[in-house]
This record gives sequence, C-alpha cells and structure tokens, in this order.
Amino acid sequence: MLAQNRSTPFLWGFRLYVAVFFVFLASPLIAAGAFAFNDSLFPALPWQGFTLDWFFNDTEPKLGMFHDRRLLRGLYYSFVIAVTVSALSVFVGTTNAFLFVRGRFPAKNFFYIVMVIPLVIPGVILGISILVLASDTANYLENNLDLELEFLRPGIFLVVLGQFSFITTITSLVITARLKKFDETMEEAALNLGASRARVLRTITLPFLRPAMIAAGIVAFLVSFENFNTTLFLVGSEAPLTITMYDRMAKVGSTPVLNAVSFFLMVGSGLLALLSILVQRDKSSR
Repeated sequence: MLAQNRSTPFLWGFRLYVAVFFVFLASPLIAAGAFAFNDSLFPALPWQGFTLDWFFNDTEPKLGMFHDRRLLRGLYYSFVIAVTVSALSVFVGTTNAFLFVRGRFPAKNFFYIVMVIPLVIPGVILGISILVLASDTANYLENNLDLELEFLRPGIFLVVLGQFSFITTITSLVITARLKKFDETMEEAALNLGASRARVLRTITLPFLRPAMIAAGIVAFLVSFENFNTTLFLVGSEAPLTITMYDRMAKVGSTPVLNAVSFFLMVGSGLLALLSILVQRDKSSR
C-alpha cells in the first residue's frame, strides 16, 4: 500500500511530462496548419475567419497553392527526385542487405561501418563535398579534354546523388534487419525440390522482404521530399519544393500560402507513414 502511494505522484508526473512533451511537438504544427485556413493576408492573429483561398483561389493577392505555378513546379521536382531516390535506395539497400547478411568477405565489419557513416555526417558537409567533387571533375574535363558534362553541374542529378548518398544507408538498415529474421531453410527446401535460385528469390525471399522494402521506400521518399540542407548546395534551376519555399520566405516573408503547403505536406506525410505501418502489420498478421 505504501509503495502504491509513493508511485502515484511519479505516475502523475510521468503523465504530465508526456502531455507537455507532445504539446511541445504538436503546437507548431497545429499553428502552421491553422493559419492555412485564416482569411488574412498574414499568418498571424487575430483570426479573420475560415477560408480555403490559400489552397484553391486563382487570383492575387490570395493566390492558392494549387494555382501557384512556382510552387507546383517545385512540388513536381520534389516528387520526381523523391521517387528516383527511393527507387534507387531500395534497390541498392536490398543488395546491401544480402551482401552484409549472406556475404563472406574480408573487412566486412569495416565496410558495414563505412556504409553507416553517411548517417552521422552533417547534410551540409555531404552537399558541399559532392558539389566540390563534381565541379572539380567537370572543370578538369572541360579544360583538359574539352568535354562538357552538364550533369556534373548543380541540378537534379547532383540532388539525387546527394540524397542517395545517405538515404541508401537508411533503406539498407531497414531491409537488413528484416533479412536477418528470414529462415534460410525455406530456401534450402525449395532448392532441394528443384527450384532455381532465381525462382526462390522471386517467390520466397523477396516476398518475405516486401514489407520492409515498401516501408524503406516510403521512409526514403519522405526523407528525400523534405530534405533541405544537402539539397541547398546541389540544386540548380530545377528547385524542389523545400528550396522554393525557402526562397519565397527569404524574399517575401511568411505568407499563408506557405502554411497551406505545410499543411498539405503534413497530411501527405502522415498518410504515407500510416500506409507504411499498415503494410507491415497486414503482412505480419498473416
């Protein structure tokens, strides 16, 4: 009874801490989302009334995000980059998983650490390093061989390369964790029954890895879509959405249309995260 009385203040203190923590996390997001519906030219109090103009209006000064060509162009470039990065990252992450789980080669642990290193390197450093390497290579080829390679200049290719350099580590770790749980006797049984290695991979191993591959692809898409610090140093004229929003903020200041974009991204990210959870839960329940 005494122990129970002593634990009661601790329990209430823990609940209070959790509540304050989640309020601290959610308050900026709620504020940003709320001002996307404020019938005002500025994202600030007082509340002027509910409106959807910042999403759908087609005239100034309340030009909605779905009629803002620059924002839509940034959204398109972000989508193209994110899809490309996630596809490449899942493919390479899957091969990395097989390499580090099934492979036997010298200095395996060393190369595993090398694979993980991009996660702890600041994105700014990654962006600058890739930009310097690509620019120096392009300048050398142009000056000495009269060979001009535009894809080594700031643009979508370098943005994809920069994001791929660290997002692949994330997908590799997710898929590796799933592959370690796989029972290899299932493959051995199929091989003993006459199935080829390609068929075993296609019908047994990859279906087992599919939930992790889908989840890793969704995470890679989200991380790529919202990336800013690495992208900032590698972007060219095809600016993705994060860079477009930053440029708008720097030149014009905060406007409700940026809150509308933020709300759109929050909803989209939440739905993708929910999809990732449902995919893994549905597969594990079978």
